[in-house]
Amino acid sequence: MSISKDDVIMLRPDDIPTKWYNIAADLPEPLPPPLNPVTKQPMRPQELEAIFPKEAIAQEMSVDRYIDIPEEVRDAYLMIGRPSPLVRAKRLEKLLKTPAKIYFKREDLSPAGSHKPNSAIPQAYINMKEGVENLTTETGAGQWGTALALACAHFDLNCKVFMVRSSYDQKPFRRLVMETYGSTVYSSPSNVTEYGRSVNEKTPDHPGTLGIAITEAVEMCLHQESTKYSLGSVLNHVMLHQTVIGQETMMQLEQIDTVPDYMVACVGGGSNFAGFCFPMMGKMIQGKVDTKFIAAEPCSVPSMTKGELRYDYGDTGGMTPLLKMYTMGCEYVPSPIHAGGLRYHGMAPAVSKAAELGYMKAFAYEQNDTFAAAVTFARTEGIVPAPESSHAIKAAMDLALEAKKTGEEKVIVFNLSGHGLLDMAGYDRFLHNNL
Repeated sequence: MSISKDDVIMLRPDDIPTKWYNIAADLPEPLPPPLNPVTKQPMRPQELEAIFPKEAIAQEMSVDRYIDIPEEVRDAYLMIGRPSPLVRAKRLEKLLKTPAKIYFKREDLSPAGSHKPNSAIPQAYINMKEGVENLTTETGAGQWGTALALACAHFDLNCKVFMVRSSYDQKPFRRLVMETYGSTVYSSPSNVTEYGRSVNEKTPDHPGTLGIAITEAVEMCLHQESTKYSLGSVLNHVMLHQTVIGQETMMQLEQIDTVPDYMVACVGGGSNFAGFCFPMMGKMIQGKVDTKFIAAEPCSVPSMTKGELRYDYGDTGGMTPLLKMYTMGCEYVPSPIHAGGLRYHGMAPAVSKAAELGYMKAFAYEQNDTFAAAVTFARTEGIVPAPESSHAIKAAMDLALEAKKTGEEKVIVFNLSGHGLLDMAGYDRFLHNNL
């Protein structure tokens, strides 16, 4: 197998994007506004200031196509390994005997092990600049909590993380990484918030959900001085920050004069899908490309494939604004799958709007099938992927096998959103037929 120019496509440090891309500028209709949970009227920016810094709110409401990335944030992006490589999966192609070309964007190489620092860093920076001293947040599999713990250590902020209990139990080393960075981690539902205690009283063995963890983090934020809440997905400003992934990918594809037929990413709350796909989707909306966009979700939380498009709370306790999104309902309790980062009841409003407008398609996958794809990927490309990312790998493999049937040389690019080296309990169960 000879080496060619498209095996590994690199960028230089000064190629790190200087602006974030905002798909709201290119949508044919405005995104539906968040609603006040009490009045059910559109939220005014000042109503969000109890939990978010002013700059994050400005980004949330913005319809500007591009928003400048501060130099301090670009410097921190360099620290976490940006720009990341785009790699061709030649051994996987050979195993599948497909004429398709498969590429993957390596977001697994950051110190936190995932794409999550792309938003954690600017959020921590914005809060630091506005004089905030403490951040609260939630985490599912632990990738977001790890990223925010890293970012808070970098910008000298205190960080408290509510980790969904099923993941807290399954992934102790992720908790230890967060604690190593200096953060405090609680198993959610916890006994340190009123809402957490109420859940534990009703259901002592509750596995936890991201919705519950969000309620706990927001409650703590509202009861502590100099404290704000930080969210790792769902909201527009988080989607915005993640677009460094897609912008880099477009530059790399331009180097080899390629426009992908498909771009694929897993979806839980929507951040890595939006970050990877939205810049190219903007080109598609403008009529410049005809790329198709595929979202891969778990069958246990099929918000895109079986959920309703309606206003719903972003958390279980009803403390957050109401968001218009595809949702399974804020009280939905998914099974404790190992892809903990995908165990969220709703989808980001921006991703939901893209689906409503027909700009993308979603497919749901069973846990055993995604782990089988993950093991195949590990044995061909040498990388143990996160259980979340394995959904994208499964979708990309299915597309490659479809190309094999038709004999078409399709170009498939997927986002490898994180590594699975701290998710080995799931691999252990799969490999020994206990999943």
